[in-house]
Amino acid sequence: MRYGEADVVVCGGTEAPLNPTSALAFKHARALAHGWEDPTAASRPFDRRRNGFVLSEGAGVLVVERTAFADARGAAGYADLLGWGVSTDAFKPTAPRPDGEGAVQSMRAALANGGLTPDDIGYVNAHGTATKLGDIAEARAVRTVFGADGGPAVSSSKSMTGHLLGGAGAVEAAVCALALSTGRLPPTHNLEEVAPDCELDHVRGTARPSGTEAVLSNSFAFGGHNVSLLLGRAGSRTRRGR
Repeated sequence: MRYGEADVVVCGGTEAPLNPTSALAFKHARALAHGWEDPTAASRPFDRRRNGFVLSEGAGVLVVERTAFADARGAAGYADLLGWGVSTDAFKPTAPRPDGEGAVQSMRAALANGGLTPDDIGYVNAHGTATKLGDIAEARAVRTVFGADGGPAVSSSKSMTGHLLGGAGAVEAAVCALALSTGRLPPTHNLEEVAPDCELDHVRGTARPSGTEAVLSNSFAFGGHNVSLLLGRAGSRTRRGR
């Protein structure tokens, strides 16, 4: 689209891993939540009692189009795609770098790609899978990028959807687009007591009204593959002359 090869692109992700092979693989990797009688309480990103992610499946599809193309057909859109960042730290196959450096690089790259600063971001949709190491590394990365005090609001929609694996990034990008269009930030479900080293401005309990103009959506996969998408309120690109 940047090079004029397409006016509109349909993109997204999907995953259907609810089968014995996938479940056993993640169980043996000690990545799955366990020991919860109430399954709705099992996915608890950043919570002191978290012990793994809840495997789930689903799909998300987004229509991404050039501003002029959208304007010509009268489509206001839900959000603007302002930028993106990627990194690969390859620290370990199933564990992130403890300092979150790969996540730091992808978030900073997204901000640079979109021409924004950390102060412009009002919300981060965290990767937040509820694993012991992953949540701590991401929280450290967010504090590194945005500062220890006064950073953006943070929540993990995986607390409500579980981990969609290959479908997670697209679904969470859609969540961010809806958060921008409705002016409401989704909460992290089951976050009863914030775990040590996971201290952030967490959205807890209920959705939070917000007039933020820009948000980040994080996806950090096994093997150290890190992606951050930068989205802005619909029309923000035009207002900024881009």
